[in-house]
Amino acid sequence: MIGGLFIYNHKGEVLISRVYRDDIGRNAVDAFRVNVIHARQQVRSPVTNIARTSFFHVKRSNIWLAAVTKQNVNAAMVFEFLYKMCDVMTAYFGKISEENIKNNFVLIYELLDEILDFGYPQNSETGALKTFITQQGIKSQHHTKEEQSQITSQVTGQIGWRREGIKYRRNELFLDVLESVNLLMSPQGQVLSAHVSGRVVMKSYLSGMPECKFGMNDKIVIDKQGKGGSADDAGKSELGGSGKQSIAIDDCTFHQCVRLSKFDSERSISFIPPDGEYELMRYRTTKDIILPFRVIPLVREVGRTKLEVKVVIKSNFKPSLLAQKIEVRIPTPLNTSGVQVICMKGKAKYKASENAIVWKIKRMAGMKESQISAEIELLPTNDKKKWARPPISMNFEVPFAPSGLKVRYLKVFEPKLNYSDHDVIKWVRYIGRSGIYETRC
Repeated sequence: MIGGLFIYNHKGEVLISRVYRDDIGRNAVDAFRVNVIHARQQVRSPVTNIARTSFFHVKRSNIWLAAVTKQNVNAAMVFEFLYKMCDVMTAYFGKISEENIKNNFVLIYELLDEILDFGYPQNSETGALKTFITQQGIKSQHHTKEEQSQITSQVTGQIGWRREGIKYRRNELFLDVLESVNLLMSPQGQVLSAHVSGRVVMKSYLSGMPECKFGMNDKIVIDKQGKGGSADDAGKSELGGSGKQSIAIDDCTFHQCVRLSKFDSERSISFIPPDGEYELMRYRTTKDIILPFRVIPLVREVGRTKLEVKVVIKSNFKPSLLAQKIEVRIPTPLNTSGVQVICMKGKAKYKASENAIVWKIKRMAGMKESQISAEIELLPTNDKKKWARPPISMNFEVPFAPSGLKVRYLKVFEPKLNYSDHDVIKWVRYIGRSGIYETRC
């Protein structure tokens, strides 16, 4: 697997060095410094092969993390490990910087001893690591026998992401559906490409070792119920959403706590949640996307020294909902000398440094429209090339999921402790944001 792990600063000096296999020598450290960090041209590929040695690297601010191997390893697994290592270090001492790495020198070596064994990734769950590696990087020798057995069962057992004996006065569960909608639309209003990338982020403050069951309006589940699925599932529609409209999920990935066998057979997401905040799943959809806004551009060239631009934005959601943080960026030619802007709602300003008119609206209700008009004065140029007309981009935030995803139910079972699903306070929130949301003009 991984032959060695090195952490460098921006000068190429080695801050942390750990070699796991004999085939990686000191010359590997210098090879990465010369060919990647001090390379004349910027190295864009995250994988570099030098003298039959593969260097997998990620960069965090001015710090480089490089995993080195001479074997034909799974690249995705190495990068997953490097990102997890970054997450663990952030959880222990905050920002990954040269100063923090030097201050936590002993702690990082201690973490590497636990996370990697002979180059093979082992337990990288922050919650489990924090039970036996303290914040100061000094192992506490004052664990009772009971605490030691808990640590052992957590590290070697099936549930490494949650320790036993967690107690809360009030059991609460927060669920956020965070979506990013991406669009490319033609000037005539035809959708050229559209997809939604979503995440389900949870915060759980639950006592004991509870089992959670999470259901959404997945097309496969709804179709099953329509053909005579279980009556128990058909009645589960508690936490917002009628469950009638179904969505087709193209692909999804889950946190390690999710029982994948149950998802494959029943399409139900069953899991024992980690304590605190975590990302339960990621997904992607491309069909039947609700596009929150439609941008209608009109660009007219008046001679060679003037442009007239009119942009109309229409909100396409329920009138009771409010969109926030709306920003429309209208590109202008490089030879723009002056801009006159008229907008009925919000504030618009020409930014010469960005070659764009930036139009900001604080809030906008559903089924409304607003427009902006601009006269752009151009300097005469000898360049015979026509203006390329870059697309108009848009940023916004809406209180619903553009994919149409709804949480149908979220149930909690804890047989050992005396609390039921009804005793758990649950909060569900939907936030839709713009990704790359562009309309050609």
